[in-house]
Amino acid sequence: MLKSVALAAVASVTLAAAAGAADLPRRAPPPVFTPVPVFTWTGFYVGVNAGYAFTESDTIRTTGINNLGAVGTPTAPANLQLNVDRNLRRPSVNMATEGFSGGGQIGYNFQFTPGSGIVVGVEADAQYTDLSRNQVQNTTNTAFNPNVLINSYRTELNYLGTVRGRIGYAFDRVFVYGTGGFAYGDVTQSVTFQTGAPVTYAARRSSMETGYAYGGGIEYALPTESFLNFFRASAVTIKGEYIRYDLGSRNLLVGTTGGPGLGYISRISTEGSLARAGINYKFGTY
Repeated sequence: MLKSVALAAVASVTLAAAAGAADLPRRAPPPVFTPVPVFTWTGFYVGVNAGYAFTESDTIRTTGINNLGAVGTPTAPANLQLNVDRNLRRPSVNMATEGFSGGGQIGYNFQFTPGSGIVVGVEADAQYTDLSRNQVQNTTNTAFNPNVLINSYRTELNYLGTVRGRIGYAFDRVFVYGTGGFAYGDVTQSVTFQTGAPVTYAARRSSMETGYAYGGGIEYALPTESFLNFFRASAVTIKGEYIRYDLGSRNLLVGTTGGPGLGYISRISTEGSLARAGINYKFGTY
């Protein structure tokens, strides 16, 4: 009998303890920690750019050629350098100009350490450049030549492309870099010299020229959910950049189309700068 009473008491105490424990507040499970991905510049990208193109060193330098014909023949000696010396044919003509540029780029970056660290890459771009200039000069020196001499010059860079390496340092979403490499462009140049007599010296060339380009810039990665992320890229970046290009200097033989003399040699340089902004869409590693 006592044993039954003891068992009943133990059972009652156990049930009461269980009921009391059910009424106690439950401990919430620990929160799940989701790490924020570390941004990296590694990946392919494509984009567009637009800006301001200008030249300040595009110069045409002219020298005269002496005809070596015999005196008294239709090709009598003609020292055309005298026209240059007396400023009838300008020895140096500045063809500086400015205009709009716009185009696109494609490239790849590799970042050695995500977050902050060294970034290397390669980029190719091509852009239209509104760089063309015509210049016409009328010159006289009656003490030396009674004619009015007309000098006409034209230079034009229709488009410019580059293939460049990039290297710099990323401060998380800010990337500061230098760049340099190969440049090419479609160049048109012409020079025409006329006198009062029916003698014209003229030359024209239009060709693809090559050279080099260098510069630097700064690029910033926007948040992925930016309204500019039309293509759902892994990142959208905006940049400001300065590029200096030099496509070299070429000689034009400005030969005669009538009358004595071979003509002139005009050496024309093609170099300038781009100051531009751009936007890139990165695809690949976050």
